[in-house]
Amino acid sequence: MKIAVIGSKGLPPKQGGIEHYCAEVYPRMVAQGHSVDLFARSSYLGLPWFSQTNYRGVRVISLPSPNLKGIDAFISSALGAIAARGNRYDIVHFHALGPSLFSWLPNVASSAKVVVTCQGLDWQRAKWGKLSSRLIFLGEKTAVRFADGMIVVSDALGSYFKQTYGRETVYIPNAPASYDESDPAFTYGTSLGLEKGRYIIFIGRLVPEKCPDLLIKAFQTLRPLGWKLVLAGGNSDTESYITELGNLSMSSSDILFAGELRGSRLAEIVRGAGLFVLPSNLEGLPLAMLEAMQEGVPVLASDIPPHRQLLGEDRGLLFQAANLDSLVKRLNWALHNSEAMMAMSEKAKEYVKLHYNWDRITDDNLRLYKALSGQSKGSVISDKVKASV
Repeated sequence: MKIAVIGSKGLPPKQGGIEHYCAEVYPRMVAQGHSVDLFARSSYLGLPWFSQTNYRGVRVISLPSPNLKGIDAFISSALGAIAARGNRYDIVHFHALGPSLFSWLPNVASSAKVVVTCQGLDWQRAKWGKLSSRLIFLGEKTAVRFADGMIVVSDALGSYFKQTYGRETVYIPNAPASYDESDPAFTYGTSLGLEKGRYIIFIGRLVPEKCPDLLIKAFQTLRPLGWKLVLAGGNSDTESYITELGNLSMSSSDILFAGELRGSRLAEIVRGAGLFVLPSNLEGLPLAMLEAMQEGVPVLASDIPPHRQLLGEDRGLLFQAANLDSLVKRLNWALHNSEAMMAMSEKAKEYVKLHYNWDRITDDNLRLYKALSGQSKGSVISDKVKASV
């Protein structure tokens, strides 16, 4: 099959769940004999307009995109949809709701089947202004109307589209990335003043909906003896919010902003943590949490539906979302009950290994593609896939 991908910033991945998803799935499709063109943003790649690069067999095409908040995604997605229209693709796959605003174009102007993956209800994110939020919400409605198949990464998102629009979706989750080898001597962590097993880690974009400010306040309330808090992540057009976080933590010497961590440094800091905390109010399916679970790090998270799906009743600890008192109490319990938390983390590790696998995710996407394009040859298609065709 010939596949076009729209909505990713580009490859190789730097920061962002969609980019890491594409880096895992599409090279696997190429390895199975399919052709994949990924339309990317020149502002992300740092390459001239319309230049092409190769990422593990995926052709990455650089499209014009101004480096302006929100605007680059819409412009590059529109251009990608126009480019995909004339290239006789079998599948045009849009990632995220904003880019899906243009999913109607290949639907009405080509023979390609259109697939949309919803990683989260992006119009709810605090970083977007009113106009951008409205456009993203319109992208959601466009996807519901024009996509031949819709993929969601959590059960909660599937329920949302069914209840809101009566639209059937296909559940295909994300999976965690495999971390690099890391320094067993913990050299980088030591250089940051950290001690193995004696720090809390938050990993993710420093944005309001992920609530790192709530975690900082809870840590400052407890002031646990011998523990530190590490916040690892960059901004996402949220410079003013990051300034607020800096001001909030200014008086706390045990709070460290590590910036974006990648490769062996990321692996070392995650593996050395005593506790991973994700206090988000909004998630699709959080890759950072999946990665921590895969590494056997105990997890404490807000009780939003995607987190409940991942942690269940015995794979981690939950607190009431947006509730500081609840977070303080649960955080205190987690820090004083390490054996119970480690038992949960072992169950979480096995759960991720069993249910979240990139080879399986790639095959599930291909089954949907083949079902939509009429290329299935007696292969078994799940009931959820059948429901969306």
